[in-house]
Amino acid sequence: MKLKVYSFLITLVCTIGLANAQNSLSGRVISAQDNSPVAFAEIYNKTTGDLELTDESGNFRIEGLDNSTYLFVVYSHQYQILEQEVAVSGETEVTFSIAPLAENLSEVVLTQRREKLFALRKLRKVEGTAIYAGKKSEVVVMDKVTGNLAANNARQIYNQVVGLNIYDNGDAGLQLNIGGRGLDPNRTQNFNTRQNGYDISADVLGYPESYYTPPAEALSEIQVVRGAASLQYGTQFGGLINFKFKEPPRDKKFELVSRQSAGSYNLFTSFNSVGGTIGKFSYYTWYNYKTGEGFRPNSEYESNNFFSHLGWKFSERTNVSFEFTYLDYLAQQPGGLTDEQFYRNPDYSNRSRNWFDVNWKLYALKLEHKFSKKTDFSLNLFGLDASRMAIGYRENRVSQPDDLTAPRELLADHFNNWGAEARLLTRYDLLGEESVLLLGSKYYDARNKQRQGPGSANADADFRFRNEQYPNYPRQAEFEFPNNNLAFFGENIFNITNKLSLTPGFRFEYIDTQSEGTYKDIFTDLAGNVLKNETITDNRQFERSFLLLGLGAGYNLTPSTEIYANFSQNYRSVTFNDIRVINPVFQVDPDITDEEGFTSDIGIRGRWKDVLSFDASVFALKYDKRIGEILKPEVRNNAQGEQEETGRLIRFRGNIGDAFIYGLETFADWNLRNTFFKQNEDFIAGVFVNAAFTNSEYISSQETNVEGNQVEFIPEVNLKTGLDFGYKNFLGSLQYTYLSKQYTDATNAPQDVNDSQRGIEGAIPAYGILDFSASYSLGKFKLEAGINNLLDNSYFTRRATGYPGPGIIPAQPLTWYTSLQFKL
Repeated sequence: MKLKVYSFLITLVCTIGLANAQNSLSGRVISAQDNSPVAFAEIYNKTTGDLELTDESGNFRIEGLDNSTYLFVVYSHQYQILEQEVAVSGETEVTFSIAPLAENLSEVVLTQRREKLFALRKLRKVEGTAIYAGKKSEVVVMDKVTGNLAANNARQIYNQVVGLNIYDNGDAGLQLNIGGRGLDPNRTQNFNTRQNGYDISADVLGYPESYYTPPAEALSEIQVVRGAASLQYGTQFGGLINFKFKEPPRDKKFELVSRQSAGSYNLFTSFNSVGGTIGKFSYYTWYNYKTGEGFRPNSEYESNNFFSHLGWKFSERTNVSFEFTYLDYLAQQPGGLTDEQFYRNPDYSNRSRNWFDVNWKLYALKLEHKFSKKTDFSLNLFGLDASRMAIGYRENRVSQPDDLTAPRELLADHFNNWGAEARLLTRYDLLGEESVLLLGSKYYDARNKQRQGPGSANADADFRFRNEQYPNYPRQAEFEFPNNNLAFFGENIFNITNKLSLTPGFRFEYIDTQSEGTYKDIFTDLAGNVLKNETITDNRQFERSFLLLGLGAGYNLTPSTEIYANFSQNYRSVTFNDIRVINPVFQVDPDITDEEGFTSDIGIRGRWKDVLSFDASVFALKYDKRIGEILKPEVRNNAQGEQEETGRLIRFRGNIGDAFIYGLETFADWNLRNTFFKQNEDFIAGVFVNAAFTNSEYISSQETNVEGNQVEFIPEVNLKTGLDFGYKNFLGSLQYTYLSKQYTDATNAPQDVNDSQRGIEGAIPAYGILDFSASYSLGKFKLEAGINNLLDNSYFTRRATGYPGPGIIPAQPLTWYTSLQFKL
């Protein structure tokens, strides 16, 4: 019945004639000095919060305005800010004349000028061919980040995104591990992860882990949309993370940026980019090299990362771009620790033969076309050719020293997939107000391969299988995973009045998951004699289709303050690619199935004058059939094919139960300079508070000792607060991060500081970290430096059940870094 009603609604909207809005504003932005056009000036509608850009000739056009008076702010980097009221009625034309800056201002002043306009950056209601109205969105503007960009320090980069739980790997940011609202942070697997709008994870449905993370030095911003993004971007509970790269300079034929960085434990990174625009052709390309060692033995790493963007503007209406990304890195992994080992010596490592290798190649072709002033179209074609290799010794008893004569376990994954996503966005007049309709579809095809078995007994990074040499190795499997996905989605902004908007949406998914392959069932006695060695064929198919619905709402209390609310259904697919690996540390329920539920937010966001930016919201997340881990006696088939307990406790992975998660998320940024010494433009000063208070409960479960427990990966208090300051060309930042205790499994196993065997289960104790960063600019040069974990606290953020553990993964102690940038 719901599908019929919603189909009728979409049909009704589509059949309404597309008409022009009654009012529009067009004109030019020119220099007050010589009346020359100002290209790519920003025209900010302070009344509605919308932003437009002038074209190469300084022209602009804004559609869908009411018959009213608006306050516009015009900004360009080398010009003074202009604020001007314009009365719009019918087809209105205006010329904005902005005066050049009288002198070269410092970087602090230039930064402060723009921040006055965009104190709290959120995604606009419509950006390109995407709708964000009524959704909780946060944007990390990289120009405003003062932190360790060379090492992708997520704690500093995401310091103003509320409620994120971050794993600290200490690998110069080669992998991003963030979660939130009770979602496992491991390789950001509960978010739909994209760059420039296309997928970059290993397999969007079957293996949504991100082994590749773009370097922060290449980014202009990071867009984060919470669970309500499920309708447009896929069904993940976490939502969307989109890494948006810097664009080619539009006013230069050639621009060079070179950044060289050094730091603790032999850290060295080199980032070099070139870009520019020549006529209709634009380009931006960079190369990033990283090498270093962790603070523990056996933790060296080396990475080569390359990206190239080529764009061609066929006309004012049509753009085509091609992008290629290459990443190759090799890292030695020191393994995990038991609690007793960690508290005795967190620098310790008893794994000298564990290695991890990633090779990533991404391709993307994008077409953007404007059918009219009202209708935009985009088509993204993308593909991935990648591999992930892991070899090492990982036993259930973490304390057990590596047997240097035994073969290492080798896991080899090859990811080959491609997809296409088309979007059509059009604006039309409905009952005197402009409405916006988005319709889209996505096709995704994956052909992934996975192999598990014995590797060499050496200590080097040798990723060749040794099945013939070790035929009775207990964990052997080889599988292919064909996956197909077809989705249709749509959202519509109904502007009921100039203050109230409603945005209903839908997403229809068809998923066909297959598993084709074999695994070994090997059973030995206590002396190691083989009693059973059988090859088992395991071919499966899981085909399903479903409909997700959602609704968002926004109400403008004032031109700069909005109340927003949303409700969206979520779904997380489980495929055999995710569960087939045989792991000595945990077992997977063979009947494990997909997760489903919903996300809901209601909040208020905006700014007060030029002094305070804020966003406060409450959220609720219903998580049915949540996948989690509990401690259970290990059960295996014996030589007669009968199940029996082995006497070991293992972590059991399956659909643990239904969970409900809720909380309060708050953010405030107070501009101290505008409050106390507004006339002194040489200074910058501000303080921010980012605090999330979260509670959770398993409301039902078939497992023992789960119902009523707290959900894992949720600190009740997640706080980030800091001070930003500057004088002329000097900028500084001091940040404190605190997370309260969190559990790592559904049974809420407490921490045992005397555990000398495993280190896999137990709580993660509370921890606090202080970070300091600073920068100084002089002409074409910029010097950055800082200290992370200034108080040299000893802490850990994760208990790994597989690689890079198993066991406790200690976080970095006090480290320093420095970077020198040259820009031409």
